This record gives sequence, structure tokens and C-alpha cells, in this order.
Amino acid sequence: MKIFHSDGCRLDLPARHTFPIEKYRQLRERIQAAGLVADDRLVAAPAVGDADILRVHDTDYIERLQQGRLTSHEIRRIGFPWSPQLVQRAKHSAGATLAAARAALTEGLGINLGGGTHHAFPDHGQGYCVLNDVAIALRALQAGGRLRTAVVIDGDVHQGNGTAAIFNRDPGVFTFSIHGRNNFPSRKVPGDLDIALDDHTTDDDYLEAFEAGLAQALSAGVFDLAIYLAGADPYHDDRFGRLALSMDGLARRDRLVLERCRRSALPTVITMSGGYARQIADTVAIHFQTVAIAAELFPPSPSPAIT
Repeated sequence: MKIFHSDGCRLDLPARHTFPIEKYRQLRERIQAAGLVADDRLVAAPAVGDADILRVHDTDYIERLQQGRLTSHEIRRIGFPWSPQLVQRAKHSAGATLAAARAALTEGLGINLGGGTHHAFPDHGQGYCVLNDVAIALRALQAGGRLRTAVVIDGDVHQGNGTAAIFNRDPGVFTFSIHGRNNFPSRKVPGDLDIALDDHTTDDDYLEAFEAGLAQALSAGVFDLAIYLAGADPYHDDRFGRLALSMDGLARRDRLVLERCRRSALPTVITMSGGYARQIADTVAIHFQTVAIAAELFPPSPSPAIT
């Protein structure tokens, strides 16, 4: 497997900002320290190009985003102050998902240590999401003739409204989201399959619903690629989560997805998506166990013997 990161693109946020930007660097450093992959398999992501972005996002939005001409309302809706660094970070994060998708089609699995920005719509950003990385990656692969069908498995605690809106007329992309019924966004955009859970849902009930939804999603077609948003925010101590999963429950969820995809020989992309635990170390630990499970289930192929 190949892992892509974009934490080298700095984004300086105001003091006490609620977004845990440091989790990305800490996650990469923990993966390096644990030696989960060889150094040449942990790669700084390239930026996605404007041509790829414009297959998903409106020209007016992208021009004003890049020129710093978003309205104050649009900036508040995104949740980050505008800066050139914000634009570059978004481009590199989307580039990481596209690179991971290309790696998955070649090797079976690719990982973005960020991404999962599923609240971005064609004409606006929302909820810490500037560009929709999943949609950008899928549209680029479709345009290049490398992809006919894909399934999006969204395990973030917030419904993937932007992704659902982008693909709601695309029969080649099936979107599955399992999320909190009473959580952000207040207006859900129906995807192909949505499972809404009540506040304080715990491991067993969550996993029962998730397993049923996953089976339904994967049986909906013959897919060339799966993109899995492995959100850490269903965790019981997440500030914005409202569900009550344990770390073990989240590990069982990840293993369920990855084992099912591996058994089906379905190339898979993992993005980290949301995570806002009261202790940033908990969010990093949840993301790390996702990558560790992937490394266990998708070990590197042995080098050919030299004779």
C-alpha cells in the first residue's frame, strides 16, 4: 500500500480554533515511528490541478476562492479564515486522494492521511471542507478512462451532503453514508443509501447497522473502486460526534470494511475524514489504528527472489 500526506502545507489557525490541524502531522510521525510502511511508501502528495478541480467545482467559486474574494458568509460557512495557505492545503489534500486512488487501482490500496472533505459542494465549501477531494478523484479517473463505477463508504459521523449532491445523477457512483441523525448538517442531501443513527448509539448497534448498510452498498453493483471515509468522530469523546463508539468499536468497523473489500478484490482508498476528540491524542490513535489495520490486511508483496 502507498500512503500520501499533505501536512507539509501549513495552515496557521487562530488560537482556540476548534479544528485540530496538528493531528495530521502527529499521525504521519506516529506512522513513521512505528515503521508501518517503508519510507518510500509514505509520500508527500502533489497538488491537484485546476482542470481536475473544475470537473467538480464551479469556475466562479474556484476563481473567487483562489483570489481571496469569497464573501464573509462563505468564509464563515467553511469555518477557516481565508489565506493562500488554505487554498494550497486544500489542493494538496485533494491531490493526496487522487494519488491514493491511482495507487489503489494499481496496488489494491491507497491511503490519504487527510481528506474526506465531503461537505464541499460544487459552488461552495462548508464544515471545514473547501474542495471535495473524493469527487475530484473520482471525476479525474472517470475522465481518464480508468474508472467506470465506484462506491463511497462514508463512516464520518456527519452526513456526506456535498458528495451526495455531486453524484446524485451519476449512476456510476453509489454513495453510502452512516451518520448521526441529529448532527450537522441540518439539511441532509439524500445519497443512494443513508443510515441515520440516534445520539449515544454504542458499538453493537452501530456495527449491526453498519454491516447491513455495507452489505447493501457493495451488492448494489460491480465496482472498480471503493473510497472509505474512516471518520474518527463517532468516538464517544468526540466534541462534535454525539455517538458513543469506543476505539475498539471503530477498529471493528475499519476491519469490517477492509476485509470485505479485500475479499472482493475491490481496490480501496482510505481517507481519514473527521475527528475532534477532546484529547487530540485520541483522534490520532483512532486514525493510526485504521492505518495499522490496513497495513496488516494489505501487506507489501514480497520482492522476487534473486537466483
